[in-house]
Amino acid sequence: MSVRARASVLHLDLDAFFAAVEQRDKPSLRGKPVIVGGIGLRGVVSTASYEARRFGVGSAMAMSEARRRCPHAAFLAGRFDAYREASGIVMGLLRELSPLVEPLSLDEAFVDLAAGPERPLDEASLRELATDLRARLNAATGGLTASVGLGSSKFIAKVASELAKPDGVRLVAPGTEVATIAPLPARAIPGVGPATMDRLSRLGVRTVADLQRLSSAELVRELGKAGGEHLYALARADDERPVQPERETKSISVEDTFEHDIADAGILAGIAERQASQVVQRLVKAELFARTVTVKVRWPDFSSVSRSRTLDGATDRVEVVGRVARDLLDGLDTAGGVRLLGVGVSGLVEVAQEPLFDLGDPAPGRVVEEAEAPLTRRPSGWLPGSDVVHEEFGEGWVWGSGLGRVTVRFETAGSAPGPVRTFAADDPRLRPASAR
Repeated sequence: MSVRARASVLHLDLDAFFAAVEQRDKPSLRGKPVIVGGIGLRGVVSTASYEARRFGVGSAMAMSEARRRCPHAAFLAGRFDAYREASGIVMGLLRELSPLVEPLSLDEAFVDLAAGPERPLDEASLRELATDLRARLNAATGGLTASVGLGSSKFIAKVASELAKPDGVRLVAPGTEVATIAPLPARAIPGVGPATMDRLSRLGVRTVADLQRLSSAELVRELGKAGGEHLYALARADDERPVQPERETKSISVEDTFEHDIADAGILAGIAERQASQVVQRLVKAELFARTVTVKVRWPDFSSVSRSRTLDGATDRVEVVGRVARDLLDGLDTAGGVRLLGVGVSGLVEVAQEPLFDLGDPAPGRVVEEAEAPLTRRPSGWLPGSDVVHEEFGEGWVWGSGLGRVTVRFETAGSAPGPVRTFAADDPRLRPASAR
């Protein structure tokens, strides 16, 4: 059932966003495989460029597996200031179209075009609007691209943008929604993760068309009332969820700074569980559900790292938040001691998809790792991809480091591919660009 008579919901997804920003700012990486993520032994891929995806590298993959599949790629730790800046430009362009913009992450958002300035919403006008938006985005961000989907609901707009990837526009005309989604895998429906697919496979389900042949009673019997009815509706393109701007409450978190550094993994896990319980208590009190769980760790040298995982659904269950927090913490090396530990949630919504989230499910989704070096001191390790400045050679970025040395490629977004130089890691002429 189509909720709107016009395809007035727009979904925008920046193409391979983190990797694309790195390729934009590093001329020598353009057209080459780039993988952004955690660089530690347990690091995971946050984003892979399309060149790296051809080798089977994808988000949430262990970085060790990514290195095995694509050893010649550039492996970068990520520069979140650059990503936030680019995201801010894009969200600003979307808010010119409508006051109802719902960001899902730095690189993804819904827009309710019907709530914006009065404009024609026929198919030709909508395609022209999307094409113009992509052109303005490309110019404003220095060359980033986006896939844009247009549909009669959030679900259909999201499906359309997936079908438009990469760097395209897709409009699903009202009345064609059910036929458009029918051949897609059932995993295309929000909330259908591996655990739910295991249960659906017992009913012979592989595609959305298979779901469309099942009755509501059959799905409720297999998934429970809320989950079954939710899936039954979406399989028929029935999605009445409104586009909701960012809430005043964007995140909830709890942090503890310790009098003495803590290195014991068991103690830290216990603290994380307690913090998760406190966060969920505040979440329940606010009558909200969270899509993303974050763990923040600060080391004795005052540098810090944050790791986040976005769930398939939204939750207010302490066992889910606690488990994900422990998993994220387990991915960090805390043997040298921890000065601060925090657990937080974000992506707050008013509707849960809990019946479609199984505790046995490894909670797939992009894991984002963000490291911050203290600005007042030299980082203990030069993170690959980070911006640096050398007194003689100027601006560049860290190609790699180790054995007391750091290798830098000197180039900027507006230059030609630059030369590579190697220095002692403690060379006083070399400093992080953020410390200028």
